[in-house]
Formats: sequence, C-alpha cells, structure tokens
Amino acid sequence: PEPPEGGWGWVVMLAAMWCNGAVFGIQNSCGVLFVSMLQLFGSSEDKQLVFKTAWVSSLSMGMVFFCSPIVSIFTDLFGCRKVAVIGAAVGLVGLLSSSFVSTIEPLYFTYGILFACGCSFAYQPSLVILGHYFKKRLGLVNGIVTAGSSLFTVSLPFLLRVLIDSVGLYNTLRVLCILMFVLFLAGFTYKPLVPNTKDKEGGKKGKFKLPPAKKICNFSVFKVLSYRIWAFGIPAALFGYFVPYVHLMNHVKERFGNSVPEEVLLLCLGITSGVGRLIFGRVADYIPGAKKIYLQVASFFFIGLMSMMIPLCNVFGALVAVCLFMGLFDGCFICIMAPIAFELVGAQDVSQAIGFLLGLMSVPMTVGPPIAGLLRDKLGTYDVAFYLAGVPPLIGGAILCLIPWVHERQKLKERAKPVDGETTEKMLENESTLGSDMTGKPVKELDSGF
Repeated sequence: PEPPEGGWGWVVMLAAMWCNGAVFGIQNSCGVLFVSMLQLFGSSEDKQLVFKTAWVSSLSMGMVFFCSPIVSIFTDLFGCRKVAVIGAAVGLVGLLSSSFVSTIEPLYFTYGILFACGCSFAYQPSLVILGHYFKKRLGLVNGIVTAGSSLFTVSLPFLLRVLIDSVGLYNTLRVLCILMFVLFLAGFTYKPLVPNTKDKEGGKKGKFKLPPAKKICNFSVFKVLSYRIWAFGIPAALFGYFVPYVHLMNHVKERFGNSVPEEVLLLCLGITSGVGRLIFGRVADYIPGAKKIYLQVASFFFIGLMSMMIPLCNVFGALVAVCLFMGLFDGCFICIMAPIAFELVGAQDVSQAIGFLLGLMSVPMTVGPPIAGLLRDKLGTYDVAFYLAGVPPLIGGAILCLIPWVHERQKLKERAKPVDGETTEKMLENESTLGSDMTGKPVKELDSGF
C-alpha cells in the first residue's frame, strides 16, 4: 500500500527515535563506562589492560551490526513488531546480568554479545518500519529518528558520570535497564502495513510454512553493482570510525589530567550530530537518486580529517572544535543510510540490503578500537592510533564516489531492455504483415527460385 505519510506513523517515528537513542546513546557513551571499567577491573601489573577492556565496548558495537543480516531475515519472516519486542527483552536481560559480574571477562558475553544482540534485534526493525509509513518525507523522518541517539549521547555521559560517582558502575548499569524496558514497550507500536512472509505463506489456513532458502536469504541485492560498491566501500571507511568514541575520554584524561571536563566532548559530538542528522536528512530529500551518496563522501572526508587532528590538539578548546565538526558529519553519514538503500535496491529488498550492509560494517567497527588500544599499550600514547584511524574514511569515501556513475549506467541499461523488447515485437509484426495480403490471408509462395 501507499505510505500514509503520517497518522500512526508519527507515533512509530517517536518509538523508533527512542530506539535509536537508547541503543546508540548507551553505545556512544561507552567512553565513560570504559574509564570506569579500567578503574574497577584493572591493575598496574596488567600491561594489556586498555586492549582487553576496549574489547567490551568494541564487541558490543560490532555485534549490533554483525547480527543485522540475521535480524533482517527474522524481520521479513515475522514482522517488525515481534522482532523489536523480543530484541529489547534480550537486551534488557543482557544489561541487567552485566551488573552482577566481578571480572572483565564475563562482560564479553553479557554486555558484548547478549546486550548487543538484543539491541540489534530492536534497532533494525525501527529502520524498516519507517518505510511502511513514509516515502516523500523519509529523509526528514530518518533525520529525526536518528537524532534520537544524539539527544541521548548529549545527556547520558553527564548522567553516567554522576551515577558512577554516586552509586558505582553496577548500579549505573541497572539504571540503564530502564531505557531498555521503555524500548521493550515502544516495540509494540510497530503496527505493520505490509504483510510479512509468515502472513503471506500462512494465508487463511493460519499455518506457517518456511519459504525457500532463496527467499529467506535474499543475496540478489548483491547483483546490483552500485549496492556492491556501497556495501564494501562503507566498511572500508569504518575501521577508524568508532575509535574516538571508545578512546577519546581516556586520551583526554592522559593528556590534560582531571583539570578538564572530558564529557563535554561527547556533548559536542552529540549536539552537532543531532543537528547534522536533521539538516542533512532534509537536504537528502532534495538530492535526486544515488547522488545522495556524495553527502556520505563528504562526511567521510571530514571525519577522517578530524580524527587525524585529535593528536594535534594541545589545547582543550581546539579538541572541542574538532568534536563539533566530527559530530556534524557523523550525523550526515548516519541519517541518509536508509534513503540510499531505498534508492539502490528498491523498497522490496531494502530490509536485507540494510542488514547485509550493517553486518559487513561490524568487522571494522569491532576490530578498530582494540587495535587502537593495543597501539596505546605498546607506544604509551594514542597519537599514532588517531592518525591511523583517519586514513580508512578517506579511502572509503574515494570508493563511494563511483556509485552515482555506476547507478546511472545501470538505470540506462534497464530502460534499454523494454525498448529492445518493443523493437523485436514491431519487427515480428512487420514480418507477419509482409507475409500477408491486404485481406489478411497468407500470400502464396512463388514457384520461382527465390
């Protein structure tokens, strides 16, 4: 059905906004939790402390994306509402169980896997359901929804710092469970407008029969060349993307000591990221077709440049300016992912297209922060880690520049196919006309040697 462009869709938009806020607000505030984990579980004798602790936050963010291809399959099979509700419940259990551990290792499972998998199952349906209710305003709505994580990223670091100082890390994690419980309730608002595979296959009989494997795992999206470039170009750019979110707080603490409020940097990232999502989400609605990709190219260029400038900032004010610019273009990159996916593969395959992309993104986002932590442990400083973190976004952005040109060529080929078919039909009609007389009767063959 045609998207209603509003109505109950506004309630869905608010629920999806809370989802983005709860999931990525907690994930993006991991720098505060990271410092607390270092103090709680660390010892002066452990020479790989930063490396091991970084795996908790890094694994968590990576698993959010790694599960996405599986989530997209479940979303197609059972619908957005069921998947989102169950995912939020699993995330709640994972976060609550994380508050009862006594060493760093169990957190790899409770926080890094269980909580993150739940977040993944809750998050992806929030992207897909928006396409059921909006089409013309999809860019704007995606901007508003993804701005939810910015609002939480702005407020959570200060709240977490106050909570950790007053009640400790364990009780802080229990307070965060409230966010996941509200997310659990928000999932019930995802009223489907498009029937899922279960409804289609079951029909009136009410029996559910699994569809063929080709329908469950729809790899046909990779036949689209422009999507293939996008699906591998984005991960190439993200090896250094999550490094500042994990290590920036500790870097500031080492360089400036306790004399500066390091949470202000996450505040700057969050505010300008939210502004960027609202602005560029609306701008994307006015940019035709695959040319939206140029916004992501620009965002990767500036993100890479800002990452390289972090070690050069010897004044806290300069670091604030860097974070303001980085947040602005971070918002640009995130808010137009769904609109670009719709442009490249169409609405029918968008769920699995987003799922495969997020799954591929999980590898660089998981690997990057621990490597940065290892470099810090070996070299005693974060400088080299931040310099290297800025290189992949520049390379990935250069790869993405090819997509609009490739996509236009694909569209021209698709337009040419029906034209060729019409031409063939006309030729056949002409041949049949030549083989008939004016009365429509077949012309007798001549006895000559022709």
